[in-house]
Amino acid sequence: MLTNAPIAMRMGQINALAEKTGATIIPADATSEEDLNNLVTKSVELLGGKLDFVLHSIGMSVNVRKGRHYTDEKYDFTTKGWDVSALSFHKVMQSLYKNDAMNQWGSIVALTYMAAQRTFPDYNDMADNKAYLESVARSFGYFFGKEKKVRVNTISQSPTPTTAGQGVKGFDGFISYAEKMSPLGNASAQDCADYTVSLFSDLTRKVTMQNLFHDGGFSNTGVSQEVIEHFSE
Repeated sequence: MLTNAPIAMRMGQINALAEKTGATIIPADATSEEDLNNLVTKSVELLGGKLDFVLHSIGMSVNVRKGRHYTDEKYDFTTKGWDVSALSFHKVMQSLYKNDAMNQWGSIVALTYMAAQRTFPDYNDMADNKAYLESVARSFGYFFGKEKKVRVNTISQSPTPTTAGQGVKGFDGFISYAEKMSPLGNASAQDCADYTVSLFSDLTRKVTMQNLFHDGGFSNTGVSQEVIEHFSE
């Protein structure tokens, strides 16, 4: 099953992806509890049973889109971005939880970024959204694990060219910097997909409530030789 907000479906490539994978699309606004409940119940109905895995891959900052600096946020924009990017993860899991829609030992994964722990000036309020998202994974992960034997984790991915990411000022330069800093180089979108599949699999049945860095070693590197050489020129 694939989903996106009805208005966003006109701008993305979800229809092409659905055709390629043979998936059914159920439009849903991730900020709408009614839409999410409909998404969950219809998915269970169409698939003929409970769900094995769910991926939350949503991010949007109106402040970034409108070019507002972190010290000059418009709070209506902030609230909208938080609802779409972070609170939506709680809403998705609450719908799954209340509808008892996940199989035992199922897996729920959300994508995040290291700006939740470290300061990246131009990442703006998305850093706050990601910090909240990761907290939701830990808090809801406890209850999902204890009561339904379902795993909840977040993947902290390398900077990756996406529609949302490319709206961040200086994004191309940061990708180049991260590449030089990471011993294994940046993890690509395909690498991220492969890693996500591993978290959906039975090979990670006892991994839950974790924020897992998938960034080629960037998160544990103080400085790389390439960066030293660059600033020594």
